[in-house]
Amino acid sequence: MPTGHIMVTVGSGCWMTDAMGVVHAEGRPAATRTQHAIRVLVLLAECGEPPRESDPTDAVRAIRSELRLQAMDFWMRNPDYLADELVTMVEAGKVHEGYLDVAWSLLNDLEPDLRWYPMPRWFFGAYEQLDDAFSILETYGLAMLNRTGQPGKKSQRNQFFLTQAGADAAVALEEEPVLNWYAKQVKLVKLVAGDDVGQRLKDRQYQQATYAGTELGLDIAPIAPRVQHRLAVLRASAPTESRMPVNAGVDSTEGYA
Repeated sequence: MPTGHIMVTVGSGCWMTDAMGVVHAEGRPAATRTQHAIRVLVLLAECGEPPRESDPTDAVRAIRSELRLQAMDFWMRNPDYLADELVTMVEAGKVHEGYLDVAWSLLNDLEPDLRWYPMPRWFFGAYEQLDDAFSILETYGLAMLNRTGQPGKKSQRNQFFLTQAGADAAVALEEEPVLNWYAKQVKLVKLVAGDDVGQRLKDRQYQQATYAGTELGLDIAPIAPRVQHRLAVLRASAPTESRMPVNAGVDSTEGYA
């Protein structure tokens, strides 16, 4: 190991910190194309908007900003950052204290850790190419990608559409024990993202010093220890009786709380 570096463990992944305290991934397997495709599928189904008349006739949901899709995928893949957003919402009074227990589960349960896959930071924040994942969805008729403008130009815009077959597949995921984690996690992402446009979501993510300080091309390091501390302080100060269970519904988190 290089001089001045130490090893730390976050979840089941090992990270190496350099002399400046920057954390780097070590030996963490990359997410598969299929996993990426499933995340995109559930994001389209849960967080997409209704189609417009000008959209493809087969479309039933749409996400019109790649920036928004990438930002939400980041929260799907990084439960510690998602947990921190929930803590912030509790502090602001936007959700009740029961979500502190949900945040705790995101940090400590096995399933979120198994689905944790870091993303590299590029010029516009966390980013990973969607082409391979979308090629799987398009092959099976589950989704469509519409590109406008010329590659490399500011005017280029990608819009993402879910088909009825894709919507049916997303519903089927909820009934599949091995895969229904995605259906639960995406409801939390929807709650955290709200109606914010892609740039606003990226701005929120850049408020995290670890995220903003990541060098271009390197994986964004976890913030779990800081969130654990923040959460412990809040949970200690919140009366137990006020942390009522989170009910199933539009923002259902059943399975975490």
